[in-house]
Amino acid sequence: MKTYSIALIPGDGIGKDVTAPAWQVLEKVSRHAGFELKSTTFPWSCEYYKETGAMMPADGIETLRAFDAILLGAVGWPAEVPDSVSLHGLLLPIRKAFVQYANIRPHRLLPGVEGPLKARGFDILCIRENTEGEYSGAGGRVHQGTIDEVAVETSIFTRAGVERILRFGFEQARARRGKLASVTKSNAQKYSMVFWDEITERLAGEYPDVAVSSYHIDAMAARMVMAPESLDVVVASNLFGDILTDLGAAIQGGLGFAASANINPDRSAPSMFEPVHGSAPDIAHLGIANPIAAIWSAAMMLDHLGEAGAAEVIMAAIAAATSAGIGTVPGKDRTETITAAVLAALD
Repeated sequence: MKTYSIALIPGDGIGKDVTAPAWQVLEKVSRHAGFELKSTTFPWSCEYYKETGAMMPADGIETLRAFDAILLGAVGWPAEVPDSVSLHGLLLPIRKAFVQYANIRPHRLLPGVEGPLKARGFDILCIRENTEGEYSGAGGRVHQGTIDEVAVETSIFTRAGVERILRFGFEQARARRGKLASVTKSNAQKYSMVFWDEITERLAGEYPDVAVSSYHIDAMAARMVMAPESLDVVVASNLFGDILTDLGAAIQGGLGFAASANINPDRSAPSMFEPVHGSAPDIAHLGIANPIAAIWSAAMMLDHLGEAGAAEVIMAAIAAATSAGIGTVPGKDRTETITAAVLAALD
């Protein structure tokens, strides 16, 4: 029997509330599908930071390297630990150390879910560059606390980084409906985004079967609202992708459906899978967090591990639950109710 080792990092807030249901679903589908999942849970979180002064131990990256994949709940507790600390202390180090340069987020309406738009037939795959760009962390502050204070944040775009994320996008488009939308802002950012556009144009010649369009970030935001059905694969830089995928989550019915994968495409290190709704401190521990995004992320994990059939079974179970009206309206159903519906549908 094939066995996969999974690192579980429930994290903060509703991360703990949704990771447990996702693991229940994974365990059940794995039994049916004939493979085994073994988990190790790590308490790395803002609570861990308050106790130790670090978001994870010094050997955390090397500890995670031994696993086949990582399933993350959510990280952040801004009332007690600044988001800049939690993000740069856990998520970004994992993404960068394991070269998880492709952040993949699917946006489509599940059966029974009413989104805020008239459009019903959209199916968008957003691919966000995940390790450099605007979140490179290059910069600093000088003369802090004085009237002469200066803050500098420098975006770093490398040819290797831009080319690999665009090439990944082209491959995804080729496997889907053959359309790629590259998001840029080259009218205003005449160095980094012109650079991005040039590489897009050059790579397009290698993919004659893919229809390529370039959009400025503001135009793409409008298109995702006005004509989402016209989009297939959308590729964007770290910051632009971050913003657009929250918009994508909104049009698919809310953050409770926002799944994601942080992928190392050459599989030289583990990939990480997480819902992107955050820790939601206002509803943490109330038992009303929607676990669908976490369960969907778990399905993406199985697909990446080569268990596509089991992933499809999970997605069908989610669809069965939402078709019955369970988990479709934020706050209407309890976490345990949604989980039970998905588990029952697996039968």
